[in-house]
This record gives sequence, C-alpha cells and structure tokens, in this order.
Amino acid sequence: MKSKSDMEIERLVSVSDEVVESLGKLLIQLSPNGKSPTREYLHEMLSLSNIFLFLAKEDGKIIGTFTLVLYKIPTGIKASIEDVVVDVDMRGKQIGEKMIRFAIDYAGTQLGVTKIDLTSSPSRIAANALYQKLGFVKRETNVYRFKLK
Repeated sequence: MKSKSDMEIERLVSVSDEVVESLGKLLIQLSPNGKSPTREYLHEMLSLSNIFLFLAKEDGKIIGTFTLVLYKIPTGIKASIEDVVVDVDMRGKQIGEKMIRFAIDYAGTQLGVTKIDLTSSPSRIAANALYQKLGFVKRETNVYRFKLK
C-alpha cells in the first residue's frame, strides 16, 4: 500500500539483519524494559499461521510496525492488534493512523475478522485518541495478566 508520502506497509515474510535491528530499535521505544526480538524468534513467529507482522517503510527505511494476531473461537474470528509503534522521529505524520487503518482493512477483507481488540496504556494519550478517532470503543471490562517468567 502506498500513500502520497511514499510510505508503504508490507507484511514481513522473511527476516534480515536490517529487520532485526530496526524492530529492536522500534520496540525499545514502545517498551523500554523489553527485549529486542532475535532473528530466530522472528523467524519462528513468521512460521505461525495466525501471526501477521507488518512493517511501515518510507524510502526503504523501516519507520513503524504492528502485529495482527488472529484467533478463532466459538464466537467468531477475532484479531488483536499488538505492538504498534512508529519511530519517534517520524511521529506526527499520520503514520500510526495509516497503519491502524491498514490493519482494520486487512483483518476484515483478507482474514474475515469480525472484531478487533487492542490495548493501550492510558499514558499514551495520542495513541488512545487515535484509536477512539478510528472507531475503537473503550470496553467495560477488566484486563488481567499473569506473568509466568
């Protein structure tokens, strides 16, 4: 998908050194205490049929990423948008909005998804405003996490 700014979004299908390095730099911006994914981890992820990792690129440089996780349950085909991040130097250019619109379209037209969930820290004010602008509705539910490691 191309936009006026020559920004394109593509599904990652193979892992290169550039991808490993770029994702490491992006994901540390999202979660400063997180680990950068290894080449092996990314390769394993790409082998899973329910994981769709996308890269936003401008002039060949990786400037953003997001992941669609597809899951089928008795109530339908659903997806979760995870690890959305735009490089700090590229923010304010509607790249995040283009990525989320792309994710919504891809999930609906290519994957048959009926509902998409995402979570965002309340401190990410701009991201939360964007998600609401795009039609995501804050749910009346509790989100729990159990850490195994």
